[in-house]
Amino acid sequence: MQPFMGKDFMLKNETAKHLFHTYSEDLPIIDYHCHIPPQEIYEDRRYNNIAEVWLGGKAADGSYFGDHYKWRVMRSNGVPENVVTGDADPYEKFLAFTKALEMAIGNPMYHWSNLELHKYFGIEEPLTVANAKEIWDKTSDMLQNDPNLTVRGIIRQSNVKFVGTTDDPIDSLEWHEKLAEIDDLGFMVRPSFRPDKAINITKAGFAEYIGKLAKSVGKDELKSAAEVCAALDERIDFFKAHGCRASDHGIDYVPFAPCSIEEADAAFAKAMKGEKLTKEEADKYMTTILLSLARKYHKENIVMEIHYSCTRNVNARMFRIEGPDTGFDTIAKTNCTDELGQFFSELEMTNDLPKTIVFSLNQADFDPITTILGCFQSDEVPGKMQLGAAWWFLDTRDGMEAQMKSLARLGLLGNFVGMLTDSRSFLSYTRHDYYRRIACNLIGQWVEDGEYPNDEASLKKIVEGISYTNAARYFGI
Repeated sequence: MQPFMGKDFMLKNETAKHLFHTYSEDLPIIDYHCHIPPQEIYEDRRYNNIAEVWLGGKAADGSYFGDHYKWRVMRSNGVPENVVTGDADPYEKFLAFTKALEMAIGNPMYHWSNLELHKYFGIEEPLTVANAKEIWDKTSDMLQNDPNLTVRGIIRQSNVKFVGTTDDPIDSLEWHEKLAEIDDLGFMVRPSFRPDKAINITKAGFAEYIGKLAKSVGKDELKSAAEVCAALDERIDFFKAHGCRASDHGIDYVPFAPCSIEEADAAFAKAMKGEKLTKEEADKYMTTILLSLARKYHKENIVMEIHYSCTRNVNARMFRIEGPDTGFDTIAKTNCTDELGQFFSELEMTNDLPKTIVFSLNQADFDPITTILGCFQSDEVPGKMQLGAAWWFLDTRDGMEAQMKSLARLGLLGNFVGMLTDSRSFLSYTRHDYYRRIACNLIGQWVEDGEYPNDEASLKKIVEGISYTNAARYFGI
């Protein structure tokens, strides 16, 4: 029997152990997409207890912060909502999560949580109800007093070299500006451009947001789709001046309905009046904006990330109570792979296709996406078009292996830009360790099965590449 989460955790063959411990384990982390707040990095926040880090709660403005992955685990164990996201006592929340975690055999949350306790608090034994109070006391004391457990301390001891946050186009980026003035920060923090609210024309609050976008570029209003494009271009320039390396797009599906600018303007005018749009009208506007953005990204050497195939806020009652991003989303079945290829082809015709990473929340999309991406690779950079890492509900051992196997079968796994946390928690960097172990185990098994030669130089290049160097090259770090 293997020890619980020992040094060779997830490494099931000798080659895997060698590859991980020799080439992957100690490499820096490039976390090119996450949702951690730059303000807390600048202020070097110190947490009072592990519940604050793991479970969060409701902010002063009514929004929620915390880990909705954990909230779902707690709800599945019958925990009352007041304890999940409400104002219950922090230790009560922690104990409720601990009880749920004991039931989470086979769930990556079990591994992630215990990896975090091991790495940041030196706790070797698994978290249980029996030792919950002891672990609560120890972690609380360390979080309040250990100089390495402030936000910056956590990032530094995690060996993070680059953090790509997620920022709205209208953001002032004031916290990024302040971070850039710190000479000895020890790592890079750069904004990523997330223009969803200007694209999702059928979502609630679209007209109000366009008004805010107008003010961010010194205008009273934006009167057309063309003016929206121009405003977004101006904000991209602002982000680029602050070191932006990537954009991100969280869309339900990838539209492709090319149209005249007049048709896009007509759809925009209807939306600004609060009138309901047809799907065709919405797709025309969204396609116009996405094509314009992609061309700007290519010009500025900004990576375009696309996340899709998620159905959000499925539980309408809980959405009305809790709002978005609180753990009531699910995997969607979309049928937009043809549109994705057409979108890329339209940009390729004018040599405007940016470096692109495509993430789908549906594992069934992996093979179709990978084959489409293979039609648009170029000599601009190895692996210009990337199948994104297993995302959200696929962020499991099975999901990661499925993503890597699809890329290996139909593309080049050796050029993969690797893992990202996509997280709101500063302790989530252990997910890179988790991914690297799974990747090394998969590669090691292929070698041990005689499917790839035990060639040290080639394996070193592949493992170091997907752990770190490919992302460093791809994002220009």
